[in-house]
Amino acid sequence: MSSAPTSSTTLPDPGREAKDAGLVQSMFDRVAPRYDLANAVLSLGQDAHWRRVTAAAARPAGRRVADIAAGPGNVAEELLKAGAAHVLAIDLSHNMLAEGKKRGLPDVTWINGDAQALPLADDSVDAVTISFGLRNLTDPALGLAEFARVLRPGGDLVIAEFAAPTNDRFRTIYHDYLVAALPRIARVVSSDAPAYTYLADSILAWPDRATLAGWITDSGFVDVAVKDLAGGIVALHRARLPGGTS
Repeated sequence: MSSAPTSSTTLPDPGREAKDAGLVQSMFDRVAPRYDLANAVLSLGQDAHWRRVTAAAARPAGRRVADIAAGPGNVAEELLKAGAAHVLAIDLSHNMLAEGKKRGLPDVTWINGDAQALPLADDSVDAVTISFGLRNLTDPALGLAEFARVLRPGGDLVIAEFAAPTNDRFRTIYHDYLVAALPRIARVVSSDAPAYTYLADSILAWPDRATLAGWITDSGFVDVAVKDLAGGIVALHRARLPGGTS
């Protein structure tokens, strides 16, 4: 009889219910060493462009920005290139933060923290970004409420998250890639291939762009806009907290 998987190898539930934060943290700790390589290969080199667009959408010039689920600092680096005054790079994974610190980025504070209980004061940042991390939260609505809490009035929220392609034929091809090809490729390029099976399943379980836009509105944000990237593989949502100057 085979033994049950240990907590070090068990994957989180890919759906939006019953996701265990400890399993999410453990999974990202395991993928951290080859995270950038795996993302570049699995996205066919598009991930760098997606993160540049995410950073630019936050209008970071001269602003203090909280980058949530920051990983090894890809978006934080793009925010600095776009003129951010300071970036708070927050992630649940210690190993991801350790990889990020190796970049030697100026004007970045690396913080181990939960997106659903941010270690930041109310009204303390000008913009919040999160790329491909919202679907990993136990309660995305709680995360959105935290983003609203720490933003100053008039501050910007930018969310990049995977979505379903808008073209029916491309959607079928993409679905087949997620189910069949992505896990096989991950076995070659990732430091933890099973984690990318979770990645594929969590993308398929994630709601559509209109549903996410509704969640953002329900959290008190206004001027919600959505931009599709790569034929709709990624949906970039931008919104603003009321008050201040837009």
